[in-house]
Amino acid sequence: MIKARSTGCQPNYAIPPGETLRETLETIGMKQAELAERTGRPKKTINEIVAGKAAITAETALQLERVLGIPASFWNNLERNYRESLARLKEEEELRTQGKWLNTFPVSALTKMGWIPKVDSPAKTLRAIFNFFGVAGIEEWRFFWENPRADYRDSKVYEANRPAIAAWLRKGEIEAAKLETKPYNLRAFRMALREIRSVTVKPPEIFEPGMRNFCAESGVAVVFVPELPGTHVYGATRWLKATKPLIQMSLRGKTDDHLWFTFFHEAGHLLLHGKDELFIEGSDQGYKGEEREEKEQEANRFSQDFMIPPQEYQTFVQDRQFDLTSIRRFAEKLGIPPGIIVGRLQHDRVISFNHGNTLKKRFRFS
Repeated sequence: MIKARSTGCQPNYAIPPGETLRETLETIGMKQAELAERTGRPKKTINEIVAGKAAITAETALQLERVLGIPASFWNNLERNYRESLARLKEEEELRTQGKWLNTFPVSALTKMGWIPKVDSPAKTLRAIFNFFGVAGIEEWRFFWENPRADYRDSKVYEANRPAIAAWLRKGEIEAAKLETKPYNLRAFRMALREIRSVTVKPPEIFEPGMRNFCAESGVAVVFVPELPGTHVYGATRWLKATKPLIQMSLRGKTDDHLWFTFFHEAGHLLLHGKDELFIEGSDQGYKGEEREEKEQEANRFSQDFMIPPQEYQTFVQDRQFDLTSIRRFAEKLGIPPGIIVGRLQHDRVISFNHGNTLKKRFRFS
């Protein structure tokens, strides 16, 4: 059997069902007035259907089936396809006027990373953006991603790169939806964090699935999503629903000190702060409001103290032994990678940012 190959292209016009009805009547030699009499429909209605001004209803389709011998499903399909084509053409016209909004998105990066398909027109790109975000249009996108009630939208890092960071956050939601997690349990999550701390010394092929599984058992989804150009985001925390929080990380910084500080920082937000907030950790945070800044500092302290107990750290710093061997020994005593110690000492300006970097492990997305 020979079959026509579909090109996947859609016509830029719409043919009303009335055109087919007109051709059918001409073929059998029936006037519109006679069809009206045979179907019991007003002549005006038949005229408007033929002219494309009125729709073929399900009732009319049944009447046409009885009079013309052509199944009602045929007429219903014609009408449905016509209305769909009209809607699509209207959407295409509207999308052509929205190019300025589209230009705010890192489209080339989104297509390169495979998050949206590569298409051949701005209108199709916009549709791909809407499909990616799961919204019908620009206003719906703005409702979900520019809602002024959300605290995180006051951060400079979000404000400066809103579309790109929104795309990064959305990708995290998509990936998290693929993960099965138990309902969130705070006590179980605290225990999971202790288990995760113990695998920080392991290579990525061990610690990554380990941290995912430990967190999933306690109800927390953990995903790694590469950052988009210009986002400068290390991680984010939010609640997808009341029983499923999400920790999302980008690997920005690429070293173990950045990775583990970010993870336990985000964990701190889950343990210490509310379910209605979303926290984004970027290299240009600048959060507005004392309460917001205080929460960030609380998460910072949680991460620092969880990885390196304060008393142990103070004793080590007072000894002033910061050679690589001493750092390795201290890290081994605590059961964490030496790179974490180096990062903390550099952050506190106890050592220079050039000292100890060979002890850090570097990571990348495979």
